[in-house]
Amino acid sequence: MKLEKITEQSRRRYDDACGTAHGLELIGERWAMLIVRELMLGPRRFGDLRASLPGLSANVLTQRLEGLEAAGVTVRRKLPPPASVQVYDLTDWGREAEPIISALGRWAARSPDHDPTLPLSPVSMMLSFRTMFDAGKAGDARMRLGFRFGAETFVVEVADGALTARREETDGVDVVVTAEPEAVAAVVYGGAPVETLSLTGSRAVFERFASFFELPPKAARV
Repeated sequence: MKLEKITEQSRRRYDDACGTAHGLELIGERWAMLIVRELMLGPRRFGDLRASLPGLSANVLTQRLEGLEAAGVTVRRKLPPPASVQVYDLTDWGREAEPIISALGRWAARSPDHDPTLPLSPVSMMLSFRTMFDAGKAGDARMRLGFRFGAETFVVEVADGALTARREETDGVDVVVTAEPEAVAAVVYGGAPVETLSLTGSRAVFERFASFFELPPKAARV
């Protein structure tokens, strides 16, 4: 009996016309969706992606980036001077995957086995704000908060019942939070004391901001 060689390409294909099946062919490989997640707030260098996903080897990262680029999800480009470095970015179509990632995250957070104390990347923390934000709790709040996670800085703005999060310098914000993403998550989602964070500016603004979020209830284990 002749054995059929199973190639990487054949493992990726489901031969199923359903869009869900094709979506898994595009971003269903291990690490692929997390790479897409890490690019949601803008382009990243290869080394930045590796630092944000420490369990991912350079070889697998290269393979996944090549696959995502071939699928039209990501693109390589060179930043203009003075940076002049190669970065990876999402295409406009690739960026449309954010609602998929957010919905999956909200759904999976209901799992009885979900452990919110595990490590978080800075981008993952920012996307969790977008996902778990409750506009009803925010009401007419208007605020700008800066977050410093090591060398990475972000600004989160709440206004008109909406939340935006983007990578930028923290100039002119109401409060700057300096901490690890896990520590911020522990305060916002786990009820840890605010004193575990380093705050510069209005503590009252951050405390009100933290009240806009709540993890969904856990699903019952049958």
